[in-house]
Amino acid sequence: MAFRLPAIMKTTAARLSALYLLLFALCAVLLVFYMTSLSARMLLAQTQETINEEVQGLARAYQRGGIPVLVRVVEQRSRQPGANLYLLADPNGQILSGNVESIQPGVLQREGWTELPFSYERYGEAAGRRQPSAAAAAPETETLTEVGHNAIAVVLRLPNQMILMVGRDLGEPERFRSVIQRSLMLALGMMGFGGLLIWYFVGRRALKHIDSVSVASRRIMAGDLSGRLPVTGAGDEFDRLSENLNTMLARIAHLNDGLKQVSDNIAHDLKTPLTRLRNRAEAALSGKKTGADYREALEGTIAESDQLIRTFNAILMISRLEAGYSAESLDKVDLAAVVHDVVELYEPVAEELGVGFEATVAGPVVVNGNRELIAQALSNVIDNAIKYSAGSVEKPHVGVTLNRDGDEIRLQVADNGLGIPDEGDRARATERFVRLEKSRSQPGSGLGLSLAKAVMTYHNGRLDLLPGNPGLSVLMGFPGSKDD
Repeated sequence: MAFRLPAIMKTTAARLSALYLLLFALCAVLLVFYMTSLSARMLLAQTQETINEEVQGLARAYQRGGIPVLVRVVEQRSRQPGANLYLLADPNGQILSGNVESIQPGVLQREGWTELPFSYERYGEAAGRRQPSAAAAAPETETLTEVGHNAIAVVLRLPNQMILMVGRDLGEPERFRSVIQRSLMLALGMMGFGGLLIWYFVGRRALKHIDSVSVASRRIMAGDLSGRLPVTGAGDEFDRLSENLNTMLARIAHLNDGLKQVSDNIAHDLKTPLTRLRNRAEAALSGKKTGADYREALEGTIAESDQLIRTFNAILMISRLEAGYSAESLDKVDLAAVVHDVVELYEPVAEELGVGFEATVAGPVVVNGNRELIAQALSNVIDNAIKYSAGSVEKPHVGVTLNRDGDEIRLQVADNGLGIPDEGDRARATERFVRLEKSRSQPGSGLGLSLAKAVMTYHNGRLDLLPGNPGLSVLMGFPGSKDD
């Protein structure tokens, strides 16, 4: 059976934590060796400094009184508790004075600092260690490395070829170094154990969060677009990722609801013109008809078809604009010129319907945009204003104003008709295929304000429906051009 890693080991957080733990352990081991080596060098330097001070003191004694004074000083210092090592020997290495009874062979033959620690025994240690019978049976070649102490020393030749050795036992420095080493190893072990715990809990926490995300994702993939990824509130990378994905899911759910609503509206609102087309065709085929009757039926069919084509073109344009794509490039557009052209186009229509129509424009106003799209949006708004104010009041009136308000350019179309008193209805009026009850009697597809809003969104502007008291005021706000 193949070996399978636990789930926690498959998480990125656990693997990264394990990698960091290994790197930390390696650094900690190197630190232990470095600190141990550093402490050994520091203790050796301190020991050598102490020995040098002792040598200088003995040199001054030798200068004052020669060998007799030197021997007396060596004997005095040798009897002090915890004394250093002192040895005075003849040229042949025979020990004459000091507190060293035996020493590792070869130490006294080389002047200067001993290259390696050597073994020795102080006076009285050999007698206390050996029983008389064992001492008699011990071979003469017994080495001191197995039974003695370790020390370092400096060996000097006096002018009369006598040998002076001053040293220091390494027991205390070695014990101190051993304590440091054990402490560092203990600290390393504790840090390693703590690192393992941290690694386990970090991996477990990451796995728990990922499991909760997986559960939510499976629910969303099953079709529940209302589901959201969990956010713990810790503000970590998981929360930031979940928040971004939740925003995306909310956008997808909104688009999905919009698509469903559009599909329902298309099925509902396009059914009527399609039914009229079919009825015209049936009427043309029924009974005896003249050429004029057929012509009239065909003209009505063409008019209905043109209206359907305009509806589908508006749907396609809205979709393109909402997707943020347009084959047309943005350029500098003089809104005043656009308003003048559109108002001139609708003046005959307003006059025919008995609607007062005027425009107030404050000089050239330049924005970054697409002239055709802006003209189409303004035409839709003006067309609605004229259409829904005509016949609704005694003296219908539509006014168009263009001015600057701070950093915003405001293009406003206001009428004094029945308006849209309800705030909820005003919010719904810019949705696709939405036609309020008061507008059902008028021809249209319910896409005019939707297209205008899509155009304004495409231009990073806004389209607001405001109560006119009486009537309705449609505000089209453009961001000001940097060059105007």
